Amino acid sequence: MPLTVTVLFFANLKALAGVDQASLELEEGLDVKGLKAELGRRFPRMAPHLNSVLVAIGREYAFDEERLSNGAEVALFPPVSGGEREFPTILRITQEALDLNDLLASITLPSTGAACVFTGMVRGVTRRGEARQTDHLEYEAYQPMAEEKMRQIAQEIRSRWPEVEGIVMVQRIGRLFPGTPTVMIACTAAHRDTGVFEAARYGIDRLKQIVPVWKKEVGPGHSVWVEGDYHPQPEN
Repeated sequence: MPLTVTVLFFANLKALAGVDQASLELEEGLDVKGLKAELGRRFPRMAPHLNSVLVAIGREYAFDEERLSNGAEVALFPPVSGGEREFPTILRITQEALDLNDLLASITLPSTGAACVFTGMVRGVTRRGEARQTDHLEYEAYQPMAEEKMRQIAQEIRSRWPEVEGIVMVQRIGRLFPGTPTVMIACTAAHRDTGVFEAARYGIDRLKQIVPVWKKEVGPGHSVWVEGDYHPQPEN
């Protein structure tokens, strides 16, 4: 039986949602983590911020595993004033088309003066040995582990290049045809000499190493899974 909750938005979340509150009908037994996921689907502009928001139910702080009850009033707000500044980090495995402009806009801040963007695309002709035509690629991922490894890469980037502000790392899966963007890695910072070039290059190279995503090339007379040669060591 579905349950109904009232969600209150505060500070920047109000602007991202476009409303100051919403009445939502949800599936029975949903917890706070599930509510965040549902809010990300209903209010896409809010999605990049949901990992860091604070949640209160009945005027008490609530955590991801807490289940919602029918008629609950749920408040969402950013961390209270004070503490270190948080920069946007968007990490995602998706079957949806990549909106490159929207993704870049989501990590562009008032302080941003430089952005480095890498986008991988499906080739119509593959030259691995003898050239051959590609009809389409089929991507699949071990999604929970892939997103966890993306978080690891983002942490490595911030450790190596602390002046990087926003980070986007989005990998598309499913059947993709030539000319289609498959992956986007982007980093923003105040200036171009802060490491954004190196950080974006590191991001895509590291993704190809440790994020469990595979592709199958399909073309006239051939269908083959493309394998890499990286084998993890205990320290990485």
